[in-house]
Amino acid sequence: MPTKHQQRSSRDLINAKRQKKKYPEFLRELVETSDIILEILDARFINETRNKEIEESIKKKGKKILYVLNKSDLVDKTKLDKSKINEIKPNVFVSATKRNGGKELRDKIKRLAKTIDKTEDSERLSVGVIGYPNTGKSSIINLLIGKSSAKTGATAGFTKGIQKLKLSSDIVLIDSPGVIPEKRYSNIDQDKISSHALVGARDYHKIKEPELAISYIFNKYKDSFERFYKIQFNDSEDLIEKVGKKKNIFQKGGIVNSDKVARAILKDWQNGKIVV
Repeated sequence: MPTKHQQRSSRDLINAKRQKKKYPEFLRELVETSDIILEILDARFINETRNKEIEESIKKKGKKILYVLNKSDLVDKTKLDKSKINEIKPNVFVSATKRNGGKELRDKIKRLAKTIDKTEDSERLSVGVIGYPNTGKSSIINLLIGKSSAKTGATAGFTKGIQKLKLSSDIVLIDSPGVIPEKRYSNIDQDKISSHALVGARDYHKIKEPELAISYIFNKYKDSFERFYKIQFNDSEDLIEKVGKKKNIFQKGGIVNSDKVARAILKDWQNGKIVV
């Protein structure tokens, strides 16, 4: 009978194979069938949430791409690197949760649609929606069409399969599962796993080594953690220790439960409570 470790390793291998399979099956097909592709990015982590592999495919196919910078309410736009913004045009800043930017996004989609020649066998234009897990693809679709037609959830990768939804009489939206690019996906490389935790592509309760993920994020955004928790920290270990005491998360013997605290901190981070 296999041990729990063997069972877990087997599941990880299956999940890795599924992940690799998702990319060609969903995204390449989406690019092939779409006239316009919306790439949903996290405005806080533009480079980290770009899928340059699929962007290259979109360009080779001669398809239109519109970059949608979601969660813009969680970032100070004046502090964004202008060179990064100039790399991704056309673009639009949106906050699905605050319901900001929806009209501008719809208008830009319609303007792009007017530049595309319709074929005789295609009455509607198809707009594919892609992005990392948890960038807010389904929430963007709901913002666009004005109702909750696309299912949403806090869990990364919540969308199941491809959904087609009517934006207007001549435009249909195609939602797809969130996918991490093949070159960035790993169940082994801790830096890659931590970078996924940073952008919410892997949920806080599924990270195997949450303390390492916290260390990775803390080294980049120390000031953000100090502003949110209103505490000064020396390093990520100090962060976990002090937040654990503040939240009264202890294990036997009055010792801070590092695993639970790290996950609690990751939860605050991934839920957008800690602003960069």
